[in-house]
Amino acid sequence: MPPVKPMLAKPVARIPPGMHYEAKWDGFRAIVFRDGDEVELGSRTGKPLTRYFPELVAALRERVPERCVLDGEIVIAREGRLDFDALTERIHPAQSRVRTLAERTPASFVAFDLLALDDRSLLDMPLTDRRALLDGALAGVAAPVHLAPATTDAELAGRWFEQYEGAGLDGIVAKPLGLRYLQDQRAMFKIKHERTADVVVAGYRLHKSGPVVGSLLLGLYDDRGALQHVGVSAAFPMKRRAELIEELQPLRMDDAAGHPWAAWGEVEAHGTARLPGAPSRWSGKKDLSWVPLRPERVAEVAYDHMENGARFRHTARFRRWRPDRAPESCTYAQLEEPVRYDLAEILGTGGAP
Repeated sequence: MPPVKPMLAKPVARIPPGMHYEAKWDGFRAIVFRDGDEVELGSRTGKPLTRYFPELVAALRERVPERCVLDGEIVIAREGRLDFDALTERIHPAQSRVRTLAERTPASFVAFDLLALDDRSLLDMPLTDRRALLDGALAGVAAPVHLAPATTDAELAGRWFEQYEGAGLDGIVAKPLGLRYLQDQRAMFKIKHERTADVVVAGYRLHKSGPVVGSLLLGLYDDRGALQHVGVSAAFPMKRRAELIEELQPLRMDDAAGHPWAAWGEVEAHGTARLPGAPSRWSGKKDLSWVPLRPERVAEVAYDHMENGARFRHTARFRRWRPDRAPESCTYAQLEEPVRYDLAEILGTGGAP
């Protein structure tokens, strides 16, 4: 019975040998519970996702065993590539909007583990046995429900790591063959793509604990010469957060007048430029104010991949200052684009999922 907390993965630098390998999907992690006509979708935090994906509820009722619990990922694909932005739009309070988006941008479910079947819990069963039962339970399953491709061939997993990024996937997940399902524990391994970019540090937000840096606001210049907000870097020890306040003090502006992101507080401005503080249903009443800096300092950051070619998909990781780089040289042109790869080739659907 829900809630069940999904098993998690810890990052490693390389694909470990002798394991079970799958693609790392860029979507919403979800635990599917089906008992007859009842279908529930549980999120990673245990909150229900059911109301946001009515088309998946109907498909799961038709395509998965009558009594089962599945672990997997909810994804949306557009033009052969995963689209996380379209997925986040589905979390909407208005039921009419949910129904409209279910028709316009239907979701898919990719199953990669089986936690219960009929009256039997499989949590203590080794991964290889769970996967064999999953293969049988979803044999011949049809879109929008999919069985995640898997292999024990590390060389093939390495090729997947290189190829699948072109379809918007995050990397590879490696699981020990005898692994029991350990709820809320980082017992698996994830290998993600990482690149570096030189970015302009054009502001910061204060940390919730006090007057130290919480996150650096990062920018890149587009082909029109406009500085676009592309994300943040936020993982610093507390001592370093205090040091950054002192380091950045000479660049601090009294207010945002004259700053490239001066219009950040105007809702309509976010429709034509990428600015910090964009309103969204995720931010709620969160304080989005920030301290403007003269855009003169360059930092090297590590990132996994870009979302729609416009911003860092996840929080970027600070590597070092780059005093040798001019801010104007920090453009989108430096970013490496992965070779496109059709998602249908991964799922074997012969068409969009």
